[in-house]
Amino acid sequence: MTSKVTYNGGLRTECIHLKSNDSFVTDAPLDNNGLGQAFSPTDTVATGLASCMLTMMGIKANGLEVDLKGTTASVTKHMATSPRRISKIEVEVHLPKDISDKNKKILVHTANTCPVHHSLHPDIEKVITYHWDL
Repeated sequence: MTSKVTYNGGLRTECIHLKSNDSFVTDAPLDNNGLGQAFSPTDTVATGLASCMLTMMGIKANGLEVDLKGTTASVTKHMATSPRRISKIEVEVHLPKDISDKNKKILVHTANTCPVHHSLHPDIEKVITYHWDL
């Protein structure tokens, strides 16, 4: 088992990673009857894409002897109705500028083929932009 999720009432859950006992809370968003005081479940999905991209890039960068420390990703999630679902995820990645063109191509390919990217439904539009400006 990977995690345990407990419904705490008030449209809030607590999610516990069983191996580490690390946890986070989710809350329904303001536009869906919630308080919006924490990540919503769909926020965690969109954020998971960026987290997976950076993690996979980090693994690849280690092998390339490239330092990605300080790299950031900004995530914007868009929702659709009927049915209510994630329709689009925008990710802007900011990386160090002193990386060779060859390694940039390798890192972009690695990010664009991360497991979460492959796991998301193909109808979810993914707009990913890379900025080599750190």
